[in-house]
Amino acid sequence: MFDPPPLDLSTKAGRKAWRREMRMVAVRPRRWGLWLLTLGFLLLMAPPAFGLHSLWGWSPSIIGSLLMLGALPLLIAGALLRRRYRQGRMSRPKADEA
Repeated sequence: MFDPPPLDLSTKAGRKAWRREMRMVAVRPRRWGLWLLTLGFLLLMAPPAFGLHSLWGWSPSIIGSLLMLGALPLLIAGALLRRRYRQGRMSRPKADEA
């Protein structure tokens, strides 16, 4: 299995590579969570702004609240996956210690 090289956070290039690596962890749950949160917020604010009273027989405020509640587990899962990845990556022994 591919074992990435140990981290060197003492250099600017190493820190930049670490930020890029962390951005790639749990992208889908975070992205879907943010989209659902944004859409839910817009639906929560839409009735007064656009005069919407019903979407598919449901109140836009209820739909928006449900979307925002659905976003919460995705955002939490993204944060937990990033934390688990960071802990696993940082706890690896360096090549000269093994």
